[in-house]
Amino acid sequence: MEEPSVIVEKKDPFASLRYREFRSYLGMRFFFTFAYQMQAIIIGAHIYHLTRDPLALAFIGLSEAIPAISIALYGGYLADKLEKKGLLLKIFSAVLLASIVMLLVTSHRMSSYIPSSYIVPIMYGMIFCVGLARGLFGPATFSLMASILPKKLYPNASTWSSSFWQMASILGPAAGGLIYAGFGISISYIIIIAFIILAIICILFLKVHPPTFIPKESIAKSLQEGIQFVFKSKMMLGAMSLDLFSVFFGGAVALLPIFAYDILHVGSEGLGFMRAAASLGSVLTMLVMTRFSPMNRPWRNLLIAVTGFAISIICYGLSTSFYLTLFFLFCEGAFDSVSVIIRSTIMQLLTPDQMRGRVSAVNSMFIGSSNEIGAFESGLTAKLMRTVPAVVFGGSMTLGIAAITYFKTKSLLPLTLNDIKPADKIEDQI
Repeated sequence: MEEPSVIVEKKDPFASLRYREFRSYLGMRFFFTFAYQMQAIIIGAHIYHLTRDPLALAFIGLSEAIPAISIALYGGYLADKLEKKGLLLKIFSAVLLASIVMLLVTSHRMSSYIPSSYIVPIMYGMIFCVGLARGLFGPATFSLMASILPKKLYPNASTWSSSFWQMASILGPAAGGLIYAGFGISISYIIIIAFIILAIICILFLKVHPPTFIPKESIAKSLQEGIQFVFKSKMMLGAMSLDLFSVFFGGAVALLPIFAYDILHVGSEGLGFMRAAASLGSVLTMLVMTRFSPMNRPWRNLLIAVTGFAISIICYGLSTSFYLTLFFLFCEGAFDSVSVIIRSTIMQLLTPDQMRGRVSAVNSMFIGSSNEIGAFESGLTAKLMRTVPAVVFGGSMTLGIAAITYFKTKSLLPLTLNDIKPADKIEDQI
């Protein structure tokens, strides 16, 4: 059945939500992100509970980042070449299987069959598998959204998509911390598996969209084309680079288990609320941005947001109060959400339909795994210089990167949304 015709008003904040398939897409993202974020906090808490070693937290990020980066470019090629619905079903099935394995290996009933020394390595192995799936997931979802909606709705759709992602990032960590503390790890994983199944059901409601790219050259040539496109666009490359380095040095959220257990002494419940505070700041800011877009001066606003993000990280590291820490994490999420909206809108507007998977793959290599690599950096620096100095160091480096970027990209500061021309009309104008 065809979608009803939609009359889009310029300031209609619900324009993209009027498309039924986009609502299914949002449901898929919400349920999967909820499960993923809940699983992330449980993995971090459980591994730190077993090891009491900051470096063990660092290896969680590394175990996911290495496969995600390694497969990202090929994942972009597949996202352009293959039908998206079938590809997403395969990806989610792999994540579901990895979660079932983690449920079994951490279950008390399996303790007599699996030596305790095997639990952490097996969990790292499943994290590696999730990383492989994530390297394919990003390009597939990025290119799918462009098949669902017209280009004029990309800014509005990016805001709603990011808002649902952040809402799941609020509820997932909070639920993970509370359920893990109250009911144990097995019940937590059963709930995670249920939400992954809900995400798969949402995929079933999506339409089959034929691929927009039929390769006529080798895989290497196709991937090279996507990389060259990104490096031709000064604004796209600058946004990716800025986010990469700011998240790399500002990835102090990975150290939250140490703050919760050893510094603030608030336990698993507090850990869940700390993880959720940043996401709460993000989602509230994004809901405001459905009405008041940050794209009037996108590059200026991006630099302001990254500066605020860095200052919030430094304050979070220095705080000795649980409630002040929640406030600074809230501010961090609010500033980060502005960066997410601007970057995702720029990418949607500048990327040609036939290259969306490959360009998203380059973005994944820059940004998609920067959280995990940043987590490794934070864990390593915490091991070398202690936790609080590591967080302050990361925030200070992010502040420095924002300053350097400002002086190198002053020509982009006056640009408005109207200056970001459609992808098929630009070469390297921006």
